[in-house]
Amino acid sequence: QESGDPQRTQFLLRKGWTLYSVTPLYRFCRRRLRDYARLLSAAIAADRHRGVAVEVGDELGLRVALSSLPDLQGSEQDQAAVLVQLFSRSHTHPKNSEEKVVWLGCFCSVYGDDLSQNVPEDFTCLPLFLAHGAESYTSMVGGWFQKTFDCSFRRLAISPLSLSWMVTMWAGCKVDKAASAVELVFSVPRLPEPLHISYAIHPEDAKALWDTVQKTPGEITQEEVNVFMDCLYSHFHRHFKIYLSATKLVKVSTAIASAHCDGIIKILHSQYLSGVLMLLTELAISQIQ
Repeated sequence: QESGDPQRTQFLLRKGWTLYSVTPLYRFCRRRLRDYARLLSAAIAADRHRGVAVEVGDELGLRVALSSLPDLQGSEQDQAAVLVQLFSRSHTHPKNSEEKVVWLGCFCSVYGDDLSQNVPEDFTCLPLFLAHGAESYTSMVGGWFQKTFDCSFRRLAISPLSLSWMVTMWAGCKVDKAASAVELVFSVPRLPEPLHISYAIHPEDAKALWDTVQKTPGEITQEEVNVFMDCLYSHFHRHFKIYLSATKLVKVSTAIASAHCDGIIKILHSQYLSGVLMLLTELAISQIQ
């Protein structure tokens, strides 16, 4: 699925994002984005000065910007995404130095109709939040949004079942010939020391396997996901005599994206950006409901 203007969404690609689910924002008004940026700047400045209120200005070396991103909408019912950026300037020469982005956050909903259709008008539904940068800034920004809009942030973990869906869906996508390997990482339980098993498959082999499993093009069922994974497990056992079904799937990597069970994702292919965000929005909504 193609997203809108690729230039407007390039910032999402090839970065490690930490995922959160967010309950609907109460009385969030897009016309006040500049006001929100100023208030958030003041809150961060106060927090950095141990709770002492200070004037907001260039001398602090930090600037907040909020902007609307309609290119990340999935359907007409979706609210346009909101991008939060923190910029930093050099403390020694603040007026002459260039601003540098030190933290990014993005609220979005891509085909999140299940949630938006069931909330009152005063609420804005942007259930998926992606954060890139220091956790301290994530905590400050998240804390301000929670207090200001009576919402709740929660880390979005990704279950082994969801990871198996992701690797199955992404392995079946068409990509260029220089595509990277499909890799699955498993954690072995009940051992005194952590042990991980990495399993890499050539992308063309993974796609060929999926083509033999999928019954209806454009549709995926849980049964097909199970068959795809079982085939990979059987192949691995045949060569190494290890039952991967007794381990825990903790990470998957493909040419489309990579995802970790801790809720860390990296999106690599712009053509499938909307599809990845749609899946993540679905996971965020399921955690809220």
